Amino acid sequence: MTAPIPVSGGTGTLGAHVVPLPRASGHDVRILTRPAHPAADGVDHATGDLLKDEGVEAAVDGVETVLHLVAGGPKGDDEATRALVRAASGAGVRHLVHVSVVGADRVPPAWMRTKLESERAVADSGIPWTILRAAQFHDLAPTMVAKMAKLPVFPVPGGMRLQPVDSREVADDRLAERILGAPSGLVPDLAGPHLYDLAALARPYLRLTGRRRPMLPVRIPGKAGRAYRAGANLTTAGAEEAKRTWEEFLAERLG
Repeated sequence: MTAPIPVSGGTGTLGAHVVPLPRASGHDVRILTRPAHPAADGVDHATGDLLKDEGVEAAVDGVETVLHLVAGGPKGDDEATRALVRAASGAGVRHLVHVSVVGADRVPPAWMRTKLESERAVADSGIPWTILRAAQFHDLAPTMVAKMAKLPVFPVPGGMRLQPVDSREVADDRLAERILGAPSGLVPDLAGPHLYDLAALARPYLRLTGRRRPMLPVRIPGKAGRAYRAGANLTTAGAEEAKRTWEEFLAERLG
């Protein structure tokens, strides 16, 4: 009988696609969640809270591989990761797999620094590790575009480009082999097949939702603006590209 694989963030955008992968290979899964859930179909739920460092040791007890997918709000990811690392180290975990964000080491906003600190916590843990940096998910971009579309004028930050990726492809193309494979360190980034500025992301959304908005170029000030205009949030040489486009995602989601 193999040990279960604990998954933080197992009920989130990426986690919903990832959890079935080890199950398909005959491995049970243990999802770390704050509310209690009953076990079902080889998926157990360990009640705990990474930010409060509660229930984490019990969640990783007796396991060999841990999958860390938590991507919370603008703060706290680094503290959550440190709590998981402490528990995993004490439990003798042999492989820690972490999903981070493209540009974590190059984009200055504070929330991105927490992503980099999370990576450092994993890399400095003494546990063999794998880190995959993925671009912004297609699933998250509609929320951003929808909020801007509520304004009478749609603001378009000048020079800011995104390369959104389908979360299902992040799960199927990369994590399936990483979860059960050998620790690989920092693996190549994964992003979508096309670059978009905010106007290009907005146009198909506005069309599919039957809206019209004039677009107003705006400038992102300071270090963050300079970083985005320089493409620091985009993939570097050697990155891998997924296949599903933003337009295909939107057509399925809204069409």
